[in-house]
Amino acid sequence: MTHQVPTLFDKAAVRRNRARAAAGYDAFAFLKDEAVLRLADRVELMRRSFPVCLDLGAHDGRLARHLRPLQKIGTMIAAEPAAAFMPAAGQPSVVHDLDMLPYKDASFDAVFSCLNLHWVDDLPGLMMQIRRVLKPDGLCLVNLLGGTSLHELRAALAAAEQEVLGGVHPRCAPLADIRDVGGLLGRAGLALPVADSDRLEVTYPDMFRLMADLRGMGEQNALLGRARMPTRRHIFIRAAEIYATRFGRPDGSIPASFEIVTLTGWAPHESQQKPLPRGSATASFTDLFGDDSPPAITDPAKRQ
Repeated sequence: MTHQVPTLFDKAAVRRNRARAAAGYDAFAFLKDEAVLRLADRVELMRRSFPVCLDLGAHDGRLARHLRPLQKIGTMIAAEPAAAFMPAAGQPSVVHDLDMLPYKDASFDAVFSCLNLHWVDDLPGLMMQIRRVLKPDGLCLVNLLGGTSLHELRAALAAAEQEVLGGVHPRCAPLADIRDVGGLLGRAGLALPVADSDRLEVTYPDMFRLMADLRGMGEQNALLGRARMPTRRHIFIRAAEIYATRFGRPDGSIPASFEIVTLTGWAPHESQQKPLPRGSATASFTDLFGDDSPPAITDPAKRQ
């Protein structure tokens, strides 16, 4: 049987939201910058270089601009769904959706992606595509928004709609938990997988300023099941009141939580470290403890 992946996201809306954000993106890219620094820190610790790389979801190319001073990357191909970002990327670029990698097998020494993959329906399938386009011992280093991101906004909007309309429209994209995405690298055939997360908290004067920042990032609602009619303003007003009541601080400001999940894996290669097979130990307990070590107890009933 073929597993059918549910389609949650409207690709045209993702492209449109990003295109609208392109002109003023630099003023709203603080979250992208934080995520870029986390990827750059990991690359800096690696004792090797990556001659041909892919930046999947490049936006304005700021990941490449952070990595180049490290002198560890060569050519970086900027792949971006929104063509409006391409003039700012300043590098070889190609326009395509995030979930389709139209490249030959073993094309890249590294594939990077910074805060994009939470818009992909079939994340396991994309990881397998990344594995396919990596050369042996190639690096997969990506991060995406994790499941606790914007939990305050989600709760406030849902409560306001339930109160005013008696029901809830899909507004916020479902975000993956680190426990779920952590196993994707191994399932895709990538070796030495590592998953970790960082949590950031940003302070805003009110919910409307937060929503303006999300629009500036190109991160507004792109769910297929979203309401197509404009939302009544009083729903947002009520949501802002609920947000401030439930999560607000004494000074009147509100927090917005973001979780950045980072995944690292490598295309298999014979030079990589591998776990020893079971039963291959070369040291005995006698070697470790000497002849005076107590005898092994094989029968629990004989314990004193």
